[in-house]
Amino acid sequence: MLYLIIINIAAFAIYAWDKHLSKKRNARRIPERNLLLIAALGGSIGALLAMYLIRHKTLHKKFSIGVPAILIIQLLIVLFWAKNYFIE
Repeated sequence: MLYLIIINIAAFAIYAWDKHLSKKRNARRIPERNLLLIAALGGSIGALLAMYLIRHKTLHKKFSIGVPAILIIQLLIVLFWAKNYFIE
């Protein structure tokens, strides 16, 4: 649980930092694959919150479809794990 809290705070912060960098000229941005990777590593809720609270990457289909899809897959994995772990 602590891991999920930390990874989601980190995801939010990284998306926010990339938004900040997007406003600067000639700033080196965070690669999109890294933004998606942090979502896939468990930070999908933080990534989604950042996307919609600070309006970052919401127009990119790779993110507007990809991050919610990652979250759904993660939730399905947790449900499958919980079903098999707690219900026997």
